[in-house]
Formats: sequence, C-alpha cells, structure tokens
Amino acid sequence: MRALLLLLALSACATRPAEVRVGFDTRGITATHARGAADRATRRRVTVDDPVRVASISKLVVALGVMRLVEAGTLDLDADVSDRLGWRLRNPAFPDTPITLRLLLSHRSSLTDGIDYIVPLGVRMQDAVGDAKAWDGAHAPGAYFRYANLNFGVVASVIEAATGDRFDRVMVREVMAPLKLDACYNWGAGCSEAAVARAVVLYRANGEVARDDLHGRRPDCPVVAKAGCDLAGYRAGENGAIFSPQGGLRISMRDLATIGGMLLRRGDGFLTPKSIATIEAAAWVFDGANGDTARGFYCRYGLATQTLPTRAPGCEDDLFADGATWVGHAGEAYAVRSGLWIDRARGRGVAFFASGVTDGSKGRSRFSKEEERLARAAR
Repeated sequence: MRALLLLLALSACATRPAEVRVGFDTRGITATHARGAADRATRRRVTVDDPVRVASISKLVVALGVMRLVEAGTLDLDADVSDRLGWRLRNPAFPDTPITLRLLLSHRSSLTDGIDYIVPLGVRMQDAVGDAKAWDGAHAPGAYFRYANLNFGVVASVIEAATGDRFDRVMVREVMAPLKLDACYNWGAGCSEAAVARAVVLYRANGEVARDDLHGRRPDCPVVAKAGCDLAGYRAGENGAIFSPQGGLRISMRDLATIGGMLLRRGDGFLTPKSIATIEAAAWVFDGANGDTARGFYCRYGLATQTLPTRAPGCEDDLFADGATWVGHAGEAYAVRSGLWIDRARGRGVAFFASGVTDGSKGRSRFSKEEERLARAAR
C-alpha cells in the first residue's frame, strides 16, 4: 500500500505545473525548492538548473548589459539615442524632445504598446515606431510612466547599432560569459546544448503547451520571424526586437540567483557599485497622477527594476508583506509568473518561477497567489 501511494505521488509530481525557488544571500544559495514537471510528455521533473522563459525579468538583464557598455564608454544613458540609431527617434507630438536610454529603460520614453511590440525579422524598428499609435500623444518623454515592452526593442536596437553586433551575441559577451551563465535570449547564442535539452516546457492552466516544447533540440530560428529565418543579410541595429529583449531570456533559477548575488554584492567586479545604484534608484515614483500603475502593480521603477512596496493610495505592490524593501523585477507571460528580488538591508534574495498559473490568480497584493507563496516561503 505504501509503495502504491509513493507511486501515485511520483506520478502526480510528474504532471503537475513546474515551480522552482532558490533563496540566496551574499555568500551563495541558502535554500532550493523544485517540484512538478519540466516536460509532461517525458515525465521529466523540473530542477533548479533547468532554463525557463522568465518573461520581463529579461529587461533587468538587458539593463545590466547596457550598464556594462556605459562603463566601457560605448553608450551614454542621457544621450539622444537617435545619434546611435542613425535615424531620428521622436514622439511626433513632441518632436523637439530627445529620447534617451534612461527614459527607455525606465518606461518614461512616451512609447506605448499601442502597436505590436513583437516586431519581426524583415521589419525595421524605424518603420515600426513611425506609426503614431506607438506613442503617447498626451505626455512628453520624461513626464509620465507607462510600462511598454516596445521600449526594450528600441534599447536592443541601440545596443546593436553601437556595437555593430547582434543583440544576443552582445548579451553573451557582456553578461552571460562574465557571470558564467548558461542562458540566452530566444534560444540564440549563450545556451549550451545541455541547457536546451533541459528546457522547461511552458503549459497553460488548461494543460495546453504554450512555449518551448523543444523535444531536446534547439529551434531552427532564434528570432521572431513572419516568414523565413535568413539572418545572413540582417544588419545589426535594424531591429533588436527580433531577439525578444523584453521577455525572451531563458535562464535557470540557479543562474538567476547568481545575478541576484552579484546585485547584493554591489556589482562584485562585474559592474561598479555606482552602476548598481543607478539601476536600482527609483527614476519614477507614483504621485497619484504621473503614471499608469497597471492597477497598483507598478509604483516605483528604476532602470528595469521595481522597488516594493510603495505605501501610497492606489498601490498594491506588497509582494513580501514583511516590512522590508525589495528591489528586482517580476515576469508574467505564457502562464508563467517569475521573480528576482533582493532585500539589500538584510542581505538576502530569492529567484523563482511558477508555471501553469491562471490569468485570474490574485493574492492579497496585485501579485498572484503563486508568487506570494514562493516569495514568502522562507520568511
């Protein structure tokens, strides 16, 4: 009877949604938790080393790459990005206001997701943002916070134009290799074959496959493309959005914790403490009228970082409910909820994801019940 119960328990674990949590401090990993199926078809159980699409945490990692290039003198946070792009990036309603990397990274550029931010191969970023629907015509750049994935397609294009190389390769050179991460954007450069074989298949709450059912094989095309995948003629800077910089990072929770530990150690030689402080500092704080909080989810934002919680009317961002201040970023896409968060004052952090989360899942905050459970697990 005991053997039968154990068999039933193992069978249930092999089909339930995957979730992983890694706690860490300045010295390394302090706790791990992994349960559920990385691949239901093969009954492969998830581990802390399996790469998963972490959605918008990808933006924070892009910011790390930007700051590496800023420190090298290749980029300038406050320069008009038009100078790097080779074409004029302007909100048509405010044609005299320059747009900078600082504004793009903090979602204050006045770009919106009024057009599809998934700009495919064969479409130039210049042409995509030439559509007036891509812009907030009521607020000038710098005047208003509005979370928009399109910002990071432009940031990736600036990175490419400044370096003369593809976004995925630049991220390997500037972030993955120095930090020894087995990670990549859209299964492009950076992920080993072993990592590809361990990919977490993403399932919707109803059990349907949502993404990354790779069958152990790297996808033929590492970019977003409508037809064909010929990158031979692609010119760096035309459209960095093809590598999904806004959400396409595949990384394990162990490697995500490595990033968190580096942040806790204020750069740890990878970046200077000044650069870390620049990323984390709130570039925008909700004052009741100066931005769109997405119903209380965003209330303080730096350069691709959120700060929690904000105790102000209209804010419901208290993920941890422990009285501490946490900095990091959340992710949500394809029924996955993810998070990378550090509590600098207490020298601790957590990296986690939960898959198969229903759209309507809501905890006591604006975060889902699954996020709250994983975030608060080691309190």
